[in-house]
Amino acid sequence: MGLLKGLGVTLKTFFQRATTQQYPHVKPDLPPRTRGVIALMEENCTVCMLCARECPDWCIYIDSHKEVVPPKEEGGRARTRNMLDRFAIDFALCMYCGICVEVCPFDALFWSPEFEYSTYSVRELTHEMDQLRVWMDTVPPPPALEVGAEEPKEIIDGLEAARKAAERAAVAAAPAAEAGPAGTSAAGAAAASPAAREEDIHVEAEIDQEVFDQLVAEGTSERVARAKAKAAFVRREKARIRRERAGSESPPEAGDPNQREGAAS
Repeated sequence: MGLLKGLGVTLKTFFQRATTQQYPHVKPDLPPRTRGVIALMEENCTVCMLCARECPDWCIYIDSHKEVVPPKEEGGRARTRNMLDRFAIDFALCMYCGICVEVCPFDALFWSPEFEYSTYSVRELTHEMDQLRVWMDTVPPPPALEVGAEEPKEIIDGLEAARKAAERAAVAAAPAAEAGPAGTSAAGAAAASPAAREEDIHVEAEIDQEVFDQLVAEGTSERVARAKAKAAFVRREKARIRRERAGSESPPEAGDPNQREGAAS
């Protein structure tokens, strides 16, 4: 009787789908708020040391030096600025509490879902800012705002500053455009608003298979390779669109009869 019960359980589960994920051949589908590793955007870091002071494990190591920055305007005072030399995190000590990400006032630290960084030596778990910058490519975009929600103040201020800068550039380029010929004025007007033309270019990210295969062959993890391949595809497509726009906006050369005929037709 016991044998029949055992065979019944076997027969019942024989046709069911396996629930075990065949890692690493099948990658897990991680939620967007996964705490894998901490990524660094070093250009945002001001070396305020707040993350290192608040870290309960003291696993963040920062080195810096001071540089004298010349004044922005003539007659102004020179300022000193901290320049980042080293930013390292010892993930052998890190307990993934996220305090450093929360307290950073300049959005220099982010959570990345990357988790494949195991090594055979505990000393190799201390990652320098070069590797932390690579992990920035795997940071997911922020969640979309709810319907009817206001834009963050930082975005509103940034857009307003960009608009004012474009207006100032247009006003500064207006006298030169009026004094020059029509072709020069068109070129000046086109150069006055490069940011506006750049904002018009939108490319849906896709994986550049050639870049992806090359990175995987070099030993890069598939998650990082996938992010870099998407970034390479977007950069290539934007460059292609810019070239096409520049070609369509520029007038044909006077000595090229083929271009003159094409323009006339």
